[in-house]
Amino acid sequence: MRVAIVAGELSGDLLAAGLMQALKARRHDIRFEGIGGPAMLAEGFHSYYPLESLSVMGLVEVLGHLPELLRIRRGLLERFLADPPDVFIGIDSPDFNLGLERRLREAGVKTVHYVSPSVWAWRQGRVKGIRAAVDLMLTLFPFEKDFYDTQGVRAVHVGHPAADRLPLEVDSAGQRAALGLPPDAPVVAILPGSRRGEVARLGELFAQTAALVAAELPDVRFVAPMVSAELEAEFGAALAAAGVRERTTLLRGQSAAAMSAADSVLLASGTATLEAMLLKRPMVVAYRVAPSTYWIVRLLRLVKTRRFALPNLLAGEDVVPEFIQYDATPQSLAAALLAQLRDAPGRERLRQRFLAMHRQLRCDANERAAEAVLQCLS
Repeated sequence: MRVAIVAGELSGDLLAAGLMQALKARRHDIRFEGIGGPAMLAEGFHSYYPLESLSVMGLVEVLGHLPELLRIRRGLLERFLADPPDVFIGIDSPDFNLGLERRLREAGVKTVHYVSPSVWAWRQGRVKGIRAAVDLMLTLFPFEKDFYDTQGVRAVHVGHPAADRLPLEVDSAGQRAALGLPPDAPVVAILPGSRRGEVARLGELFAQTAALVAAELPDVRFVAPMVSAELEAEFGAALAAAGVRERTTLLRGQSAAAMSAADSVLLASGTATLEAMLLKRPMVVAYRVAPSTYWIVRLLRLVKTRRFALPNLLAGEDVVPEFIQYDATPQSLAAALLAQLRDAPGRERLRQRFLAMHRQLRCDANERAAEAVLQCLS
């Protein structure tokens, strides 16, 4: 049995690796190929291109990489049409994967898409293309399946593997000790993003926010997990310019440890907000895209929701503050962080809310996803 998978970023790499493990436990004759990262490679995956070649975000940002992206997709299509796999699974990266899935499905290949695009939030017209491209949509969140049920798209809610992996209770004191952070001082985890573009747009903003918080709380400490030496150096320079480098612990990876040790988290909107929620951490969420991307989205009225942070979407209300584009200023972010740091009862109420949401998402996702894929093939 041959399974083709394309994962477009590190979060998709982890999802795919868990799915691969569950599929291998059910089928011993299985082979995997396509595009994947280190977690997938460790499971025996054969990658035709590096995962990093697909890690591009934003309408305008993609344009500069479009020729290379089209070349890669054309190469995969030719390969899989000439020698069709039993199933193709696109992991996230909808702008890349859905077109590939449509062509393969037209050729008779079963197609599965794992991680729904935010079609319920913006560019809802994409659901027509999804309906044509996929035999099965695997969703991480229950509200996504509800949406697809109304649109005539076969969907299965599998839950989120991170909810299965992360503990219901967090040892914050133990994580502080392990990271060498003081046991009693306020600690803020800062996560400006995992991509160069995110850190370029949010790094200085978050560093200036930290400086404003430090001016109000002289004993505050910061901890910042970074995905690479390059981004660590870039964000470290921003922290130094803002005068808070000396009170910041920079880590390579270890995002869960950093957030677990924190009283509050300042982070970019994205999958990290889900991890912060599962770790029961209060958070302040911010996001900026290229100005041209922002104005295109506004001009064409592509956005159908005012919420972007996953905890707010899951709750159906604003449980954490989020600031998008021009609303994301050092002053607004610092004010929100200080309010959380000074409100211990509020942090406990939020912890209880997040605990209930965590339980809702604990569905043994890898196993459910594998069963759904095999049922799609039967």
